[in-house]
Order: sequence, then structure tokens, then C-alpha cells
Amino acid sequence: MHPPRRAALGLLPLLLLLLLLPPPAPGAANKPTPCQRCRGLVDKFNQGMVDTANKNFGGGNTAWEEKTLSKYEFSEIRLLEILEGLCESSDFECNQMLEAQEEHLEAWWLQLKNEYPNLFEWFCVKTLKVCCLPGTYGPDCLECQGGSQRPCSGNGHCSGDGSRQGDGSCRCHVGYQGALCADCMDGYFSSLRNETHSFCTACDESCKTCSGPTNRDCGECEVGWVLEEDACVDVDECAAETPPCSAAQFCKNVNGSYTCEECDSSCVGCTGEGPGNCKECIPGYARELGQCADVDECSLAAKACVRKNENCYNTPGSYVCVCPDGFEETEDACVPPAEAEVTEEESPTQPPAHEDL
Repeated sequence: MHPPRRAALGLLPLLLLLLLLPPPAPGAANKPTPCQRCRGLVDKFNQGMVDTANKNFGGGNTAWEEKTLSKYEFSEIRLLEILEGLCESSDFECNQMLEAQEEHLEAWWLQLKNEYPNLFEWFCVKTLKVCCLPGTYGPDCLECQGGSQRPCSGNGHCSGDGSRQGDGSCRCHVGYQGALCADCMDGYFSSLRNETHSFCTACDESCKTCSGPTNRDCGECEVGWVLEEDACVDVDECAAETPPCSAAQFCKNVNGSYTCEECDSSCVGCTGEGPGNCKECIPGYARELGQCADVDECSLAAKACVRKNENCYNTPGSYVCVCPDGFEETEDACVPPAEAEVTEEESPTQPPAHEDL
């Protein structure tokens, strides 16, 4: 017996460790990033400012209101009202973040609000450093490809845009390609391009590459199309010398391709849809008024069911012969019950005759 290999033995502890690891928490993949949590808190704070803007004031002495409202606007009372409405009691992460950063929010409210009116920029970008301004990315908030004003030429998404993550590369929108998403993919042409903007528009469906919107602007035809008289036109695959579909199907041409559809069940080969396009009819069907129709064998002059008293029932493409209910079926007839009984009485079982010795 061979000793176990060391590699196999080495895998055993790893497998045991994987089995003992706790399963990932539900929704772990969708857990918000620190930047998203910070932005969410700021959004709620800003909404709280809107909700408390004119609280408890309305009508009366205008001069008194202006004086009192001015005091309330920057007061700690208003700040406390905003903070109390930021987090639901069940939102653990929101409450945890608020508890850790309450002093920062208080400092901004009482001392820095006028100098830094944009709470998100001051709190999430400059103070906590968990976010970047739009158009920048990564730990040092570098500019995205194409600049922070129009990252990726406005035709893509900058990896890590607005966060401390990503590498600043561009993920281009459909129709665009290149490091800055300024070039057009195959199947698109540049309809507008200048120093700051690049727009790509889809070619005609017949073009693989093109310089304009029509089938005469193709640089190369798509598969299923062919160049004729300076334009890409559809190839009719159904007109090929060797049909692309099976004998039980008909070919249907579509732009740039074709489909094979099943013939009608009454056809032996067909040129199109329905019983009117059969090449021949299957047994039990005959051409009638230009299409294959079921033959009613039961109504023909020559009887289909030849046994006495037998009933004929037509079926699609055929027929069945059945004795009526109560009749006894024999090889050459359907015998009524009364006749069957008489026949049995007239034919009793006789004992064999004895010969004289």
C-alpha cells in the first residue's frame, strides 16, 4: 500500500478550516462603503436643515421673528433637533458613526459653517477623508482620466469616482472605447468631436464600420450583408442553391440572417407557413381549394369499414372502425346482443357419438 502524498495531507487542514469558517453575513456584499455612510449622514443632516429652517415661526411681529429666527438659525437647539432626526433607532451603523463624529458636526455648525458651507466636502472629504470630490479618486483624490470636470470625456465611468477607492481608469459607455472613451467602437461613427466633447452614433445595421448613418456609409458590411452598388444590402440566404433548412422546414429571410420554421403538420415539404404552402400532402390528406385538407374516409363511396354493423369515425389523416356499444366484435361482423345469444343457443356442445362394435 502506498503512503499518502504530502500534498494531499497538506490540503486536509485547509479544507477543515474552510468548513469551520462562519458563513458570510446576509447582505455583506451590499454593505455600504465608509464614503457612502458618510454621504448618507450628510444628506440626512442637510434634510434636517431644510426641515427646521422655519420651524415654530409663522405670522406675527416680523421684526421679532427676524431677530429670533436669526438666533435660532445657528443655535445649539436647532443643531440638537437636526442630530436627533439623523438616525433611526434600529440603524446601528448610523448611530455608531454619529456618536463618533458628533463633535466634528458640532464644530462645523458652531464655528466653521460660514467658512466651509459645503458640509460634505468639509466633513467627508477634508476631515474624515473617506470620500473624494466628484471627478477624483483613490487615497490621494487624484483626477480621473480626462480631468475632474468631464471624466472619461463624459462617455464613461471613472473607477473610484468620488471615493478613496479605484484606479481612475475609464469604463466606457456602449459605443465608446479608448483610455478616455473618446473613440467610437465598431458599429458606431463620430457624429461630433471637438476639444472637449466626443459623440458616437450607431451605424446602419448593415455596417460593421461606417462614417455616417446610412447603408452607403459603410466601411465594411456586417455578416449577412454584402456590398452592392456602393451600399450594403441583405443577403437572401433562403435563395441559396443549397437550402439552409431541413426538408421539414421552410426558410424565412430576415435582415442579416434567416430563420428555419417548421412546415405545417399536413405537409411533406413546404415553401412557407400553413397548409396552403405544402409541396405535397401527407397520407390521409389531399389538396383541396389550394391547400392540404383531411380526407374524410368515412364519407367515401368505397366503404372504409367493411364489417357488418361497424361504425366509421374520421380522425385527422386517418379513421377508426368501432363496433357499437353492446355489440360483440367478431372477425367479420359486429353482432347485436340478441343475435349473439341465439347463435350460442343454436350451437350447444354435443358429446361425441359412440360407434357400435
